[in-house]
Amino acid sequence: MNVYFPQWQGSGNGKTIESGANTILKHLNDQEFIEIPLSKIEAGEKGIQKFRINNYDALFDQLTRFKKHLINKQPKSIKTIGGDCGLEIIPVSYLNQKYPNLGIIWFDAHADINHPCDSPSCNFHGMPLRTLLGEGEEQMNNLIFSTINASQIHYIGLRDIDAKEQERIDLDTIYCPLKLDIDDLIDTLKSKKIIKLYLHFDFDCLDPEDYNQTYYNIPNGIKIKNAETYIKALKEKFDIVGSSVLESIATIPSELKPIEGIVNLLMK
Repeated sequence: MNVYFPQWQGSGNGKTIESGANTILKHLNDQEFIEIPLSKIEAGEKGIQKFRINNYDALFDQLTRFKKHLINKQPKSIKTIGGDCGLEIIPVSYLNQKYPNLGIIWFDAHADINHPCDSPSCNFHGMPLRTLLGEGEEQMNNLIFSTINASQIHYIGLRDIDAKEQERIDLDTIYCPLKLDIDDLIDTLKSKKIIKLYLHFDFDCLDPEDYNQTYYNIPNGIKIKNAETYIKALKEKFDIVGSSVLESIATIPSELKPIEGIVNLLMK
């Protein structure tokens, strides 16, 4: 199933994430993408924080809608154009329920593993992995289909980590090499008897010198050509049952030119 879910409320005030998702949708020009409507509850500057999560009501409303859609459709695979990283709690937990021991490849500059009480920003896009572990805000935990284990998480491009996130990563020695060796990652996945993968791709994993139309620009990221090589290698060795492209803020088609290869690999 192909999903267009331009959630931005998880970023706090990042409306540019919604327009960035729409640019990718228009670029693909694929009528099979189904739009999940966003909530009409006020968010952003007028949003209300609950449980130390900004825009909580809007997020809960639209994520519930996304969850119900998957329950009704029961897809075997999911490709998502987003949106902020907080939306991942729905497709990842659904696919993990369907395919136990799902390998989760997290292309991201950020760990996204904060607990609400530890988050400096209180923005939910920094909390999805903690929620998927079943360790997040209790109300948000009620949205997920299943919980994952820390051993299922594998970071690529991680380099901007909060202190409490580092503590959580260290607790279970979550896979996050400073410099990725794709052969080592493949061997690691195979050693865990992982067959199926979910590829989360936040464009801020990339080096800003290669692509800077992202919600955050974090120096010393991975090169576009390397990202393409990693994705191709994973697609050759494993069954990709889910993927996402997230947090681009490009507003015109020409700005997508550098990342066309990545978008096509993940969304086609």
